[in-house]
Amino acid sequence: MRSSELAALAGVTIRTVRHYLQIGLLEEPERSVNGYRDYDVRHLVRLLRIGRLTELGLPLAELPAVLDDPQVAEEVLDELDRQAVAEIERLTSRRAAIARLRHQGAMPDLPPEMADYGRTIKAVADMAPDVARHEYEQLLLISHLIGENETAALAGAMAEQALFTPATADLVRRFGELGPDTPQETVERLADDMVTRYLPLLENWPDVEFGADVSSMLAAYGERNLNDQQHRVNQLFVERVMSRLASGDARAHDEHAHPPEL
Repeated sequence: MRSSELAALAGVTIRTVRHYLQIGLLEEPERSVNGYRDYDVRHLVRLLRIGRLTELGLPLAELPAVLDDPQVAEEVLDELDRQAVAEIERLTSRRAAIARLRHQGAMPDLPPEMADYGRTIKAVADMAPDVARHEYEQLLLISHLIGENETAALAGAMAEQALFTPATADLVRRFGELGPDTPQETVERLADDMVTRYLPLLENWPDVEFGADVSSMLAAYGERNLNDQQHRVNQLFVERVMSRLASGDARAHDEHAHPPEL
């Protein structure tokens, strides 16, 4: 039979048949008197076997050993099963992350561990889109720099201190409304409210280290995105938190616990 007939019977393309010939998975057939390749049923069976094995996930490079040595089949099936289990676990984890992000109304690329913060960002987005974007992108940076496990630990601590709530969203909104005409009294009040809100997290800081590289990168990012009044609030917040910690009114978890900036 001609290559087109063989391909049609096997459910593959002519290009696939030629590729299998080139890499040695198919034996070169005899040629007819007019020079065309003349395939027979053995080539069809070989193609069907190749199709079955590739459907199971076996790479082409490993096919010759299985096709030509039945003793290898059990080992190959065991390995394919292990790979399938790992893939199922990966896809199950991905579906769980998607479901969590969807439930919280979070952006698709928000770290799943911080999905609960999605509602806070969404609540702020309509009123203060710039600061909502800043919060969101800052979370991406933090998650990438400290790693998945540490991000999960930080998210857990934030949840324990009820930071994924409308009260936090209101603080972020107020922060986003700061501008050159904001009265000093408003700036001072917001800094005080931020201390009240975030100090319990610092008192119960999880086992997460914000190294110098993380802090410097977040500072550089904030420098480009925040206005003068927002920088002033963050400065007052840090000063007042450190004063509280130093005076003994609150305690730091360890030397790596740094006050977060909005």
